[in-house]
Amino acid sequence: MFQQKIRIIISIFYLLILISGCVKTKKDVQSTNASAKLDLYALTGVNIIPMTSGNEIITGATVVIRNHKIESINQPVPDSAQIIDGKGKWLIPGLIDMHVHGFADINFGESYPTQGATFFVNDQDAMLLYVVNGITTIFDLNARVENFAQRNEIAEGNVIGPRMALAALINGGEGDGRIANTPEDGRQSVRMAKAEGYDFIKVYSQLNKETFLAIAEEAVKQGMKVVGHIPNDFSDSIEKALVPNFGMVAHAEEFAKQSNNFSNKDIQLFVQLAKRSGTWLTPTLITIERITDQAESLDSIKKLKGFSYIHPLMQDKWLHSNNYNKGADNKRIAHLKDLINFNNQLVKAFQDAGIPLVAGTDAGCSGVIWGFALHDELELLVKAGLSPEEALISATRLPSQWLGIEDKIGTIEVGKFADLILLDANPLEDIKNTQKIRGAFFNGRWISREVMDEMLSDLETRNAQNIGKFEWKKRKMLDN
Repeated sequence: MFQQKIRIIISIFYLLILISGCVKTKKDVQSTNASAKLDLYALTGVNIIPMTSGNEIITGATVVIRNHKIESINQPVPDSAQIIDGKGKWLIPGLIDMHVHGFADINFGESYPTQGATFFVNDQDAMLLYVVNGITTIFDLNARVENFAQRNEIAEGNVIGPRMALAALINGGEGDGRIANTPEDGRQSVRMAKAEGYDFIKVYSQLNKETFLAIAEEAVKQGMKVVGHIPNDFSDSIEKALVPNFGMVAHAEEFAKQSNNFSNKDIQLFVQLAKRSGTWLTPTLITIERITDQAESLDSIKKLKGFSYIHPLMQDKWLHSNNYNKGADNKRIAHLKDLINFNNQLVKAFQDAGIPLVAGTDAGCSGVIWGFALHDELELLVKAGLSPEEALISATRLPSQWLGIEDKIGTIEVGKFADLILLDANPLEDIKNTQKIRGAFFNGRWISREVMDEMLSDLETRNAQNIGKFEWKKRKMLDN
């Protein structure tokens, strides 16, 4: 009860901050006027990078936002609009991370019929890392019921955060969660996931061939898309795994593990198979980069931008219970570096062949920080051979198309939701400029750089006060 009261107080505090700052009305009413409406804004003098197919930049534009949507571009400004000066700045669609693993309430201890969570997450803290990085939509590839609750909190306006697409994970073998080892079990798992409210299925590595194919087939019947791993059972027959019903492979290394020598010949085969089946790719280049860093030394973890903003429990896990750091193993590190090189070549080949690439990070695995990692991924995509524009397309327009919501987000057009980022510099000239965020609109709700920094500072302070109070190895002893 005490924690719930604290969370309510924090939410009210941030709402007051939002009301009190950042903008002025057309009539020059001071930004401290709490009675000013928050549902009507005019962004003036801004350069728009719309990310439409033509992507023609609109310079010195005026964008009116009303009731969560883009009402007009270069039309008269309503008298009651709150003005945001965009002169010399750049407006792009909100970014989309197509591979995350959310941070939510969970029970680490023993279960009994009335048992709730033993570890509670401040949802605003969890979503803040996306907010400050301009990530307005995420795709969780192993969602739980708690993530549905988070999505509702955001939709209701109690938490500022991204839109959330949720996938139910199905694996084979043994273990917890959705396990299917026969075609009928696979089909039933898909039907149950649909009934629970999921729109997507994630397939995992231990599925056998017959069950995987049954899942992919049933998903189509249920109107669901399939994303995930190429099951290990297809190691001798990848062409049988890349069926049209398998909409997207979640890692570049899923192809790499099908190659014995990381050859260009294999890359060309994978290109042909993916084009034939219409399978997209989320490269998640950052994951192997971070795994390699941790394999060499955990010192890299502490130096990560944003590390002080993640919960102390996760800080402890990454530093003291890290499965990627197994001591000096030069052979393993060399293999990882070869894998990175192969992934980069694969990505460039896929891009050149016109196979759609979408940006994702696998955020939540050790060393991959929610929100911050997407900017690292964009840099890696450019390093692999994409242009800054192509990298931006992979994090805006293309993800919205694959998710089936291109009529709502992904580009800057009249009638679409106002999920927007205001940048101080042009990202088409340097992809690193996506990090120069002056502010962002989340579903039409303006969050300024000043508010972002104040929220981050508060979070960092609270995390510092809790260092040492949460240990990953003792997580089962948490009792609430």
